[in-house]
Order: sequence, then structure tokens, then C-alpha cells
Amino acid sequence: MITTTKPSARTIVTVLVAVFGAMSAARALRPAWEVPTPTEDNLTEERLQDFRDALYFPIREFLAGGNPYDPAAMFAHWPVRQNFNLYQPYHLVLHLPFALPDYRIGAVAFTLASLLLLGVLALLAARNAKMPLVLGTVAIAALLVTSQVGKAQLYVGQVNPLIAVGAAGALMARSSHPRLAALGLAVAWLKPQFGLPLAILLFARGSRRVALGGTAIAALASLPVVALLVYRGGGVGPFLEVISANLAHASGTTYGAVDSMTAQRVDLPAVFFRVTEALPPAAELAALVGVLAVTAVLARKLDRGDQDSRSIADLVTGVGLVVALVHQPGDVLIAVPAMAAVAVVCWRRRKERDWRLAAIALLALLVPFAHLYFVNTAVAGLFGHRVDVTVDGVAIVVAWVLLVVAARRKIA
Repeated sequence: MITTTKPSARTIVTVLVAVFGAMSAARALRPAWEVPTPTEDNLTEERLQDFRDALYFPIREFLAGGNPYDPAAMFAHWPVRQNFNLYQPYHLVLHLPFALPDYRIGAVAFTLASLLLLGVLALLAARNAKMPLVLGTVAIAALLVTSQVGKAQLYVGQVNPLIAVGAAGALMARSSHPRLAALGLAVAWLKPQFGLPLAILLFARGSRRVALGGTAIAALASLPVVALLVYRGGGVGPFLEVISANLAHASGTTYGAVDSMTAQRVDLPAVFFRVTEALPPAAELAALVGVLAVTAVLARKLDRGDQDSRSIADLVTGVGLVVALVHQPGDVLIAVPAMAAVAVVCWRRRKERDWRLAAIALLALLVPFAHLYFVNTAVAGLFGHRVDVTVDGVAIVVAWVLLVVAARRKIA
């Protein structure tokens, strides 16, 4: 006699969510195989623009014997629209396989790798939140590839999924597996605006070996590339001149300047300027020092509490990192594992007033994830482009302030 067992409700839900996620993923992958080969005539193409400007052609310039950090060289030799910012030099070797083949093949391969990394991030988030691992991973992954933050990584070809996995690993493993956490921090150093504040906050929270070890790994990995660029450029002096020109160019662009009304920056000084049209002296330095100091003190004190308090510490760390220094809406991706953990705690302790502020902060953090194309169109149509490029930053800054208040209440 053959017996059959009915699938459980959890299995059915997992399959349905997985199908939904697969459909969203297929839609998010379309730009990679539809994007045209870059030429001088299609520089305004937004699909895979970060892959084009910050990975494929910079690595091609490096392989050709040039210095991709030199804006003049990049604009003269390749069909790029944006300057190659100061990514860690090891980036030019780490992502080398994606720049060796034809552009479209490299774009598709990189996008598939980014999609896989979003899945890994979802796995880390489900584990961090102590959710049912399979269902939690599938659900979070489906939400990520459907959200604006997740889709944007694949649409423009950003490296943030890798950085988010590294940052999550550094925070989650800093006590139990410090060597693995140091490697995660080294990956987060891929973009210094992630690596620097994260290293500072990890050091302040007592994970000194992780902070110093991860920074050392990133430096050692980049040293051979720097040495080669210095040799090619004729010495340290010319190399530093290139770096200075790179910084000057980045600070003067409409997407990178702190006082730009069209920039999508979500850090505190840039958001403050777009809201008030005022920029206090040394605003960026003051924000960096002030936000990191407040975040570090609160996170360190929260670490002395229970696991729920430590989840708030990780979240205020991730969000504080984003509002302290130059960042864009998609960079909040690094806070996803901590968001998942705090969401579960808020639900479990929903009757306790102390957790309501944290829940409101989570809702604010969902704004950039929900800022889909039709929302973008509606907001821009009703309130104008300035509001549209500012709403995400305001929401993230408000979330950080609410988390600070919630943390202070818990400490008190």
C-alpha cells in the first residue's frame, strides 16, 4: 500500500513565495541582457551604468596599462559617463573575471553573481533573525529582488550586495568567529565610505582585532595594485596628483556634491542641505564625527544588554554608518540583516512601549525599499524632483534619530 503525505502549510507558502521571487528576479535580470554595448552615443544609458563606469572599463584601463583613478584618462579612452571613484585598488583584481569577456557577457555574469549575493544576504538575515531558515531566506530574498533597493543593485550594476554580505558577516561573526568577521570587514572596505565608519564602530564596540585585522587585510590586498600604479605613473607624487584630481572631480559632480539639489545622497549633511538650502561650515566632518560618536557610545552600551538590545546595536550601527558619510539610498542594503532581527523582536515584544520607537524606525527604513518606479513617478509629479530625491534620505535620517532615542531609553 502506497501512502502519501500532504505538504505542510509552510512548504506551500515557501513554494509560492519562491515562485513570486523567481518572477521578480527574472524581471530584475532583464536589463543585463538587454543593455546595449556602450558607445559615445549612449552615455546616458542607466542600465548597468555602475558596472560600465566603476567596474568594466576601469579594469580595462588597468589591464591596458593606465590608471583608472585618473578622470582624464578614463573619459579620453572609454565610453563612460561617471568618474571612477576611490574604490579599494583590490577591486580591480577581485572583479577582473567580469571585465575579461565581451561587455554583455560580463554584464550578465556580474548581475547573476549579484543576484546570488542578494540570496546570501537573505540567508544571513533569516539566520540573524532566527526565522525558519528556508522560508525566511526565500521570503527575504523575494522581498529584496522586488524592492527598489534590491532591483537597483541589478539595474545599475552596483557592488553593494557584496559589501552588504561583508558588513553583515563582520557584525554577526565579530564575537564568535573574529577571523571571518575580519574578512567580512575587508570586503566592506571595497568602498571606503563603508569600510572606514564600520571599522571605527567595530573598534569602539570592543571588536578591535576585527577592526584592525579587516583593515589590514584590505590594505595588504590593495598594496600590490597601488605599487603597480605608482610605478606606471612615475612615482608617488604623480600618483597622489591623480588621487587629488579624482577627489576634486567627484566633489564637483551633480550626483556627488554635498550641496547639489539633484544628488540622491542620504547622508546627514546632504539631506540637511536639500531640506534647508543651508550648509554649515565643515558640515560633512561634523556629521561624520558626531554621528559616529553617538552611534558608537550607544551601541557599546547596548552590547552589555540582552540579545534583543544587541540587535538594536547592530541596526543603529548600520544606519549610523549610512548617515555619517557619503551614501545613496541603495546603501541601506547593509542594514537588512539587522532590520530583520529587530523586526522579529518588535513583533515578539509588540505590547511593550519601549519597542514602539524601534518599530517606527523600521517603517521609516522601508521607505527607500518601497520607492519603486511608480512611486517615484507619483512623488515627482505631485511634489517635484527635489522632494523625490530627498524623501529617502529624510526617512533614513529620521530612522537613525528614532533608533538613537530608542537606544537611550533602553539604556536608561
